[in-house]
Amino acid sequence: MKGTEGRRLLETGIAGLDDILRGGLPRARMYLVEGEPGAGKTTLALQFLREAVRHGERALYITLSETPEELEAVCGSHGWSLDGIDVHQVSAALLDDEDNTLFVPGDIELGERSREMLAEVERVNPSRVVLDSCTELRLLAQSQLRFRRQLLALKEALVHRGCTVLLLDNPGAEPGDPLLQSLVHGVIHMEQLSPTYGAERRRLRVTKLREVRFRGGYHDFVIRRGGLEVFPRLVAAEHHEPFPAEDLTSGVGELDDLLGGGLPRGSSTLLMGPAGSLKSSVAAQYALALADKGEGVEVFLFDEDRPTMTARSEAIGLPVTRCIERGTLNIRQIDPAEMSPGELTSIIRHAVEKNGARMVVIDSLNGYLHAMAQEQLLALQLHELLSYLRQRGVAAIMVVAIHGVIGQQEAPIDVSYLADTVVLMRYFEAHGRVRRAVSVVKKRTGRHEDTIRELSIEGGRLVVGAPLVDFRGVLGGSPEYLGGPMGGGGERT
Repeated sequence: MKGTEGRRLLETGIAGLDDILRGGLPRARMYLVEGEPGAGKTTLALQFLREAVRHGERALYITLSETPEELEAVCGSHGWSLDGIDVHQVSAALLDDEDNTLFVPGDIELGERSREMLAEVERVNPSRVVLDSCTELRLLAQSQLRFRRQLLALKEALVHRGCTVLLLDNPGAEPGDPLLQSLVHGVIHMEQLSPTYGAERRRLRVTKLREVRFRGGYHDFVIRRGGLEVFPRLVAAEHHEPFPAEDLTSGVGELDDLLGGGLPRGSSTLLMGPAGSLKSSVAAQYALALADKGEGVEVFLFDEDRPTMTARSEAIGLPVTRCIERGTLNIRQIDPAEMSPGELTSIIRHAVEKNGARMVVIDSLNGYLHAMAQEQLLALQLHELLSYLRQRGVAAIMVVAIHGVIGQQEAPIDVSYLADTVVLMRYFEAHGRVRRAVSVVKKRTGRHEDTIRELSIEGGRLVVGAPLVDFRGVLGGSPEYLGGPMGGGGERT
């Protein structure tokens, strides 16, 4: 942020969260961080205070529910320490119930605890304060009215001193406390999801923030050693960059002819076909041709491992090892059960913006689908990702395996409308041999052949044959041969 607004914003110490907040949180305000146990509230709060220490400011963690030893253990798990952060544990028992016969213990204890907290704030004089947690204060107050009054008093006293305050709260079974949310300047809601299979997923959402036009919606995040890593939701319109209009070639002339000269920069291509129909080989042909010219290529593997992909590509003469050694090719093996879609998108963004990748290959889209909770979310997220790559001039190739081998075939999800180019692979039988056919059924960015050609691997390389002019019904899976004796394919004898 620049100018006056930039000086008024406090960085949280979490780069992705600051991006969502357009720079950080306005100073001298009170904020609510709510979420169930295990969502990451304490870790976020500690990173927020550590950022104050990094800037040479005083920071105070007031805890009503955890001991300093427990907080030290949390820090230790991330390789941190509490050095520079003042930790104050509010006394667990300020009033002996047996000695009190005139007043309700909660009335006195709530006031005493509030005075104790304010005294510690006055002693430390911090710029940032974390109060953990509102749940304890709510239980002490015993009524919404008393709870609201106490929070208003705390807010007025702390903000008046110039403190930026984070209140941590566990909303329990309810989605949130409207009374508490109405008192604060902003609300960050954190969630921990438990899929049927695979690792837990975490996401956060800024539901309220005055003065700042934040990026709305859900944003995936993970907790690793070193703290929270937040992956802001991708907005493609924010990432336009000029690029030259030209076609990327594969090195196989007949394949490029079929595609009208090659794959345009900034376009998305969908390779569809049953298992074993050479979809991945065609994708590798284009990827390695570009990488061998010195441009960056990122390949994301969901279905096969890196050694298998390397061996398969080397077998058809593609220089995988050479390009990896040069640094122009990077192959990543993705486990969709362990990675959220937001994290994957963040990795792709880093490859494009930091490593200069000019082509991204996703093999396959079926694996990407498994990373999503619902199919409609895949289409939305994929649309934004492809739009982003298009804005940056990056060619995208997506492989999708369709169900069935011969006859009726069906894709697990229809995303053909998202792609600029759709290439269809098919099996067909002729003269006692199983053959493969390839055709281009769609290309938004220019002309393409409307022929169907035979696709094969011969002599250790990918071969695209002449048009199959003597066949009818290849796309339907039940071809009829109309010509004379056939040897290799198409018009050859």
